Amino acid sequence: MKERDLIQHIKELTTQKADGLVQGIGDDCAVVTKDQENVWLLTMDTLVESVHFDCSWHPPYLVGRKAVSVNVSDIAAMGGKPVFVLLSLGLPKNFDPEWVSTFNKGINEACSQYGCLLIGGDTVCSPEKVSLTLTLIGESPQDQVVYRHGACPGDNIWVSGALGYAAAGLDYFRTGKGHGAPCLYETSSQYPSEIAPCITAHLDPEARTGLGKALAQAGCIHAMMDLSDGLATDLAHLCQQSEVGARIAADKLPGSTGLAAAASLLGEKRRDWMLTGGEDYELLFTASPQDNEKIIEIAARQSIRVNPVGIITEPSQGVVLQECGPDADREQSITFQGFDHFS
Repeated sequence: MKERDLIQHIKELTTQKADGLVQGIGDDCAVVTKDQENVWLLTMDTLVESVHFDCSWHPPYLVGRKAVSVNVSDIAAMGGKPVFVLLSLGLPKNFDPEWVSTFNKGINEACSQYGCLLIGGDTVCSPEKVSLTLTLIGESPQDQVVYRHGACPGDNIWVSGALGYAAAGLDYFRTGKGHGAPCLYETSSQYPSEIAPCITAHLDPEARTGLGKALAQAGCIHAMMDLSDGLATDLAHLCQQSEVGARIAADKLPGSTGLAAAASLLGEKRRDWMLTGGEDYELLFTASPQDNEKIIEIAARQSIRVNPVGIITEPSQGVVLQECGPDADREQSITFQGFDHFS
């Protein structure tokens, strides 16, 4: 059973109707009525040591920051504003108090950056390793929430920023090149220049809250989500919810040039990082071609680059990658080929 099958199984067993529930399982956040005009956005994400982070290279301060950012990214993907945070922290009995203190500083400073407040949670003993779960509560005007299910055939598919950097950073550490006990606040400064941006993307991602909210307010975005499991899988989720297909142009994937040096250093394929690597925490969204200029202007005001990478198609086509150059007519299915916890 794959992760999406497990989620679908849970969804089928869960009552999706309740007073005040606007959106249940199946989107970046659950949406619950707050008042006549506004809604609460609720999301939860778990980070487990040796799965989502490795203490041999991930400094505790940046683990704390990342824990907040990846949750806030879900709020951003629906155009909302993060407000409150709940933290559940599992630690082994012999935990290092200095590690925890520095981790907490990362949590609090990230909350300050995004304008949200840690208001409670739970602490428990974990059998061996660190695990942490954050619940983020955000808010948005109800008529501005952007869901995954609104994409239409003919829409352009957009992504913010560049793809693949975080995956390249993770691969750098997995090769053993970056191992060694990190200092408590270490960033990418000690690493080779060609890999430093990738290290930052992996250790300290930034949620696109400003862009997500601005796009939602513009009212021209049909569907949106954040990129956590790789473009191939996350776009497939969006297409599944919208009952459409998608075609991605290989030569439009943003980040290829910047990843060239990292690929040469690590002997890896840039395209694999960009399509299936995961943990980009950029925004993936669709909109009518007539709104191209508006979208570019909105992103420019946020000092973020956005790129159209493909088009939404009829549902029978799934998610396909179209090659460029002499193989321009060749297409391959990439549906759900990104990260899966249970693959």
